[in-house]
Amino acid sequence: MSMILSASVVRVRDGLPLSASTDYDQSTGMQECRKYFKMLSKKLSQLPDRCTLKTGQYNINFISSLGVSYMMLCTENYPSVLAFCFLDELQKEFITTYNMMKTNTAVRPYCFIEFDNFIQRTKQRYNNTRSLSTKMNLADMQTEIKLRPPYQISVSELGSANGFTGLSVPEYKGTGKISAAPHQRLDPVTLPGIVSFVLSLLCGALNLIRGFHAIESLLQNEGEDFSYVIAFFLGTAACLYQCYLFVYYTGWRNAKSFLTFGLICLCNMYLYELRNLWQLFFHVTVGAFSTLQIRLRQPQGKSPDYNV
Repeated sequence: MSMILSASVVRVRDGLPLSASTDYDQSTGMQECRKYFKMLSKKLSQLPDRCTLKTGQYNINFISSLGVSYMMLCTENYPSVLAFCFLDELQKEFITTYNMMKTNTAVRPYCFIEFDNFIQRTKQRYNNTRSLSTKMNLADMQTEIKLRPPYQISVSELGSANGFTGLSVPEYKGTGKISAAPHQRLDPVTLPGIVSFVLSLLCGALNLIRGFHAIESLLQNEGEDFSYVIAFFLGTAACLYQCYLFVYYTGWRNAKSFLTFGLICLCNMYLYELRNLWQLFFHVTVGAFSTLQIRLRQPQGKSPDYNV
């Protein structure tokens, strides 16, 4: 009998489960599939936005969008087009019900467990095809899957059931080679993020101007300390690098942002004699604010083209 067995909603960046359907099946095959669920959830940011894993009698399908992945387990003979229509419906409802700020700041597993009610209702509808709405346009999804079929993950790529021995994802049609984070898209820019970006540019410009003035002073007065010039230019570089980290994703992005903020603080401590307290407070506060915005703007999953 073809049917959907379970489904879950997972955050892409760290695999945190946000919601899941209640699953009472304790068979060996289902327990093995749960392991695959956990293994896949830890590698979602490195996988295409639409994938299928065939595991014997079961298939695991998932789509990722806006930093959230929607995963489902079904029997191997369940129609692929219905599986992805089911995931698409979960995605639309979740995006409508919860804003991205809530999903990005969630710290507890299954903190949106109330979404399970919608998952269960939708699962029952899709397990009884007669109850499905006739308005659902399966032709569009069939065309979409034909044009851009889901990437097929093999069990061997997952390594052992206890963890990854190295997930090697080959080139995926339509997206090129799946690389790590340099091409990872970030969440949409917010107003506080734009403000932090502009202020960081302003601080960088102020440091740059003061640095050139320090060079002029150094040329006119031989007794001036050249280390002040270095401090100003280091401050400029740190502010501009914060702007770069806010716009682009890189490896160890959060750690780099904290180190950059530390460099800003050190530069301003060294320039204590050349700046008043308000200037120091402004530069350090802007650096802290930019660091916070970099931390809040997390990577998102690739948005699937599902007519959303």
